[in-house]
Amino acid sequence: MSLHGFSGSGQQWASYVPDYRDHFQLIIPDLRGHGRSTNPSGKFTHRQAALDVFTLLDHLGIERVKAIGYSSGGMTLIHMATQQPDRIKAMVLVSSTSYFPKQCREIQAQATIANLPEDRWNQFRKIHLNGDDQIRQLVGQFHDMKDSYDDMNFTSPYLSTITAKTLIIHGDRDEFFPASIPANMYDSIPHAYLWIIPNAGHDLVNGRHALEIKSLALEFLRGGW
Repeated sequence: MSLHGFSGSGQQWASYVPDYRDHFQLIIPDLRGHGRSTNPSGKFTHRQAALDVFTLLDHLGIERVKAIGYSSGGMTLIHMATQQPDRIKAMVLVSSTSYFPKQCREIQAQATIANLPEDRWNQFRKIHLNGDDQIRQLVGQFHDMKDSYDDMNFTSPYLSTITAKTLIIHGDRDEFFPASIPANMYDSIPHAYLWIIPNAGHDLVNGRHALEIKSLALEFLRGGW
């Protein structure tokens, strides 16, 4: 299973499909309100996204999964791995966090429709297929995360309840989440591995380190470690 980042969609994993489909049954959803998915509530939390994914897995009759999540996708996986630990066998968390630090909240505060460049509008229109209102909703939800303190709020004791074998991948120049956060997650999650990539930012899944990440995550998820 592959879970995309906030304001992205399942298309984010297109380059991973050729390498992964020979080894896994692939489940690549659009999270609530993203891509082709709707969001009648108008609200987004990673906690609810986790419940949505469990509902999808139940519908498909799938009990346990191995998964990779980027940014919000990884945060959704943290919720899943703490809500129903037995159902996540292994997971890869890329550019994810256990809480929103000050630098992240400052970026979220700057995210408004008024500040959205035209090229970003055009990019979003190719991803989110339910019209401009969907885009406005997503930008508003990301902006509102600056005031959220109960959705992503995982302490070390809580992270220690995760039973999934976990690979954490993070850039040491991530503009949202400093490297101290994945380091703490590594210390807290019992069966964890950590790869801090030097001179790398937040956009890792499709950035210049994508081939390395794709290969390493595949080896990990196949049980090579």
